[in-house]
Amino acid sequence: MSNKGVSAMSKDDKEKTALMPRLRFPEFRELGAWAAPKLEEISTQIDERVGDRRLTPVSISAGVGFVPQAEKFGRDISGSQYRLYTVIRDGDFAYNKGNSLKFPQGCIYELQGWGEVAAPNVFICFRLKAGYENGFFRYCFENNVHGLQLKKHITSGARSNGLLNISRGAFFGVRIPAPRQQEQQKIADCLSSLDELITAEGQKLSTFKAHKKGLIQRLFPRKGESIPGLRFPGFRDAGDWTEEKLENLASRGSGHTPSKSNAEYYDGGIKWVSLADSKRLDCGLISRTEVEISDQGINNSSAVLHPAGTVILSRDAGVGKSAIMEYPMAVSQHFIAWTCDPARLVNWFLYYELQRSKHLFERVASGSTIKTIGLPFFVEMRIKVPSLPEQQKIADCLSSLDELIAAQSQKIDILKLHRKGLLQQLFPVMVAGVPA
Repeated sequence: MSNKGVSAMSKDDKEKTALMPRLRFPEFRELGAWAAPKLEEISTQIDERVGDRRLTPVSISAGVGFVPQAEKFGRDISGSQYRLYTVIRDGDFAYNKGNSLKFPQGCIYELQGWGEVAAPNVFICFRLKAGYENGFFRYCFENNVHGLQLKKHITSGARSNGLLNISRGAFFGVRIPAPRQQEQQKIADCLSSLDELITAEGQKLSTFKAHKKGLIQRLFPRKGESIPGLRFPGFRDAGDWTEEKLENLASRGSGHTPSKSNAEYYDGGIKWVSLADSKRLDCGLISRTEVEISDQGINNSSAVLHPAGTVILSRDAGVGKSAIMEYPMAVSQHFIAWTCDPARLVNWFLYYELQRSKHLFERVASGSTIKTIGLPFFVEMRIKVPSLPEQQKIADCLSSLDELIAAQSQKIDILKLHRKGLLQQLFPVMVAGVPA
């Protein structure tokens, strides 16, 4: 059947469709498409020079925003150019045309809570006119609505000073899709409330982590002492902890990397902990690995299959990171593995002892390029232990707290994912051909 009878969507229809968000608050659903004014139409350029005023020279870091130059560079780099810097005040915006992974075409941030500062004159600074809500545009710029359009103005890579060759005219020619002021405010309020919730939940997570850190320090004896500062009621009269060589309490093993030239040694279903799994350490159980090896890889090398429950610790490249194997696994030569004697040492107690001693491992590691802990250290390593029931009580307490921390972290991740989805749906999908 011919398509000639189906009328093509007009340019105006396409533009209106492009400027309609997928998600809209009920009271605004009948208001039609958003407008797309140029930035020069809705803002005023700021060119006020610092002169003799003494203000904090700032820079902008992608993903962070405004930071003092002394903090970012280790010193104030304004020098003789300081007098030519631009005065910006809370509520003003500044565009840093330096490229970054997050903002390849440069980033825009609003100054908040600084009062007034001195911004390098290579920044393009502006102030929104009445009727345009800062909060709404703050989220627009976070969504990189400007970058998608500035792409076409970049004719080459960054200059020697790291700045993109984007002119003021090109920058202020960017169009920013925006609804009426009331809808702008509603969107800004919605996202701001979510940001406040994420911040509050993040503070709660920090509190949990600080509580855990304090508990670990009090549930284990300090250096030179044999009794911890905090003890559970049933063990307060249990006497001193004893100090023993770890090798008397657990069987020590190490690892190996099967020859990578033999393909049959890999992808055989046996989990193999390597440096690629660094991000999975310090989280309690390790259940997955980036690489798996085969029975042939075990049988034809010095690799060893350690039982589930084995406690591992990284000797280098992430020195002191530890975990417990949820399943039988092999490890590379970068790890030490301990299989605890169940009659003498609780594996989770050892895990938390290793966590507590992380600063020690970092201190004893040596090497010019990659810091490594030599095997003799582990041969002679000693720890203090109470009775098995007290070990279990300490491990259970800290494990419960870790579960709480993990649940809180997951809650924050879900909130951040929800926020990301809202950012995508509350704003129109931007394409290179924004309405001219």
